[in-house]
Amino acid sequence: MTQGLPRNDAARPLRPALALALRGRCPACGEGRMFARFLKPSPACEACGQAWDQSRADDFPAYIVILLLGHLLVPLMIEVNAALDIPMGLQALLWPGFAILLAVAMIQPAKAAVIAFQWSRRMDGFR
Repeated sequence: MTQGLPRNDAARPLRPALALALRGRCPACGEGRMFARFLKPSPACEACGQAWDQSRADDFPAYIVILLLGHLLVPLMIEVNAALDIPMGLQALLWPGFAILLAVAMIQPAKAAVIAFQWSRRMDGFR
């Protein structure tokens, strides 16, 4: 029940919220930082006070990154192997290293996008 809790019925459009979150900014105001550390959301936005520590993104950002990495790397590996004759030992170092770099680069924006989606749809305590 939401008795006694203030209800904010202001519109929360998804597209601007995602654009801000992908840059690490607060989807509510666009001013504050969304993350305190690499993957730890700020307790609250320093500009508007929107709480971010209540979000439950769980493993969904990791699933998104894995799905995107598979769709990016597999065709790239096939094309590179068809065009170039790279020794297997070098490929054993190249592709996992590239996958790790891409995963690290993609995980924070994926988590920010999931949190922004939850916020825009008033899910998981974002009322």
